[in-house]
Amino acid sequence: MLNDIKKIYFVGIGGIGMSALARYFHKNGAEVHGYDRTETDLTRALAQAGMHIHYEDDTKYIPENVDLVVWTPAVPADHRELTWFRESGIPLKKRAEVLGIISKAKRCIAIGGTHGKTTTSTMTTWLLYATGVDITAFVGGISGNLASNFIEGNSDWVVVEADEYDRSFLQLYPEVAVINSVDADHLDIYGTEADVRKSYEQFARQVKETGLLLLQSPDVMDGKPWDTAAHTETFGIEQGTYAASNIQVEDGFTIFDLKTPQHGEFKGLKLPYPGLHNVRNATAAIAATLYAGGDPAKIPAALEQFKGVKRRFEYIVRRDDFIYIDDYAHHPAELEATIQAVRSLYPDAHVTGIFQPHLFTRTRDFADGFAAALDKLDTCWLLPIYPARELPIEGVNAELILGKMHSADKQIVQKADLLDLIQQKKPRILLTMGAGDIDNFIQQIFEAMRNE
Repeated sequence: MLNDIKKIYFVGIGGIGMSALARYFHKNGAEVHGYDRTETDLTRALAQAGMHIHYEDDTKYIPENVDLVVWTPAVPADHRELTWFRESGIPLKKRAEVLGIISKAKRCIAIGGTHGKTTTSTMTTWLLYATGVDITAFVGGISGNLASNFIEGNSDWVVVEADEYDRSFLQLYPEVAVINSVDADHLDIYGTEADVRKSYEQFARQVKETGLLLLQSPDVMDGKPWDTAAHTETFGIEQGTYAASNIQVEDGFTIFDLKTPQHGEFKGLKLPYPGLHNVRNATAAIAATLYAGGDPAKIPAALEQFKGVKRRFEYIVRRDDFIYIDDYAHHPAELEATIQAVRSLYPDAHVTGIFQPHLFTRTRDFADGFAAALDKLDTCWLLPIYPARELPIEGVNAELILGKMHSADKQIVQKADLLDLIQQKKPRILLTMGAGDIDNFIQQIFEAMRNE
């Protein structure tokens, strides 16, 4: 079916997963059209590549003879264009369905987990590419090495990010699956952490019998083996069949050894990113790369050359007098990992963090966890909640988090006042975190602090 698509329309084309699919169809000769709410660097890049994009929810922009409409659940249910398409009879598929169809035609490596999906899938893609596997990939971030979230290759292998939101990953039937972590999240979809875990176990059962399931040890398994026909290996720090050890930080690199079951031990691997979570991510990426036939001898150099992912512990400014790091962290566990990574690099420094909570439901469900994580900063500035697709919930706001924090140096900051506050306080180390539109401030902060 997908091979016959001549004209395709994306409702929400600017999303990171949607834009990767748009690139796939465009490279395969389809005429690509789409809507998104706001113009971004991503949508501008798509338009420059020749795709037709608009930013007004109006059916007058819909072209004739559309063969397929792809939509994302992040788009509100009352969206006018989406409503028109539902009544038109034109085939309509969720992003996850389309990704599932594409991946079924290939040997799929699916990277899942409540946290770490994007970094691990991007790292796996780069390692495969650099060790001789001509990989296709759909990842949830812009690769620093490959400058895209979509890579087209000619081998049988494809790397995809297995997103648990809206149970999207249940559209995948991979040959290799990585599960980094299973924590409570998206409780507006699942209800309870137990339901999240059930969906991950279902995803694990969908791995091919002849394939490989890689589980972080011991967190993911919760003390008991999972019911899956696939061969299962574990990975972790000082434990698992793929075990990282002797971890140290030196000259900005995280250096570690890695024991593997088939290829012996790698000594002195150098990862240009801090944090124990990134060691785990690298361990999983190396395991998947070895399974798919990457050259083991090329792995150390490829790992050392890894340039990361946009908005994942991304250095915006790196001067002796001012460090500015931006990160997509939007769950308490992610905040903890990001702040711990900063502390490992700058153990004696005063760290100022700006956090924009994402979604009213996530703030309601994890306010205690957010407060505990943000208390690990020296100074915390909280922006108002970014609502995305949600309507407000009474009593749920940034003040809810602030009131649960024990830190003495904390405050709510309105967006209009943020740049003035940064220039007034002149923080030595600044960290911005969140999955909303906080990234719109990156260039502004860079410019404001350029000459400070």
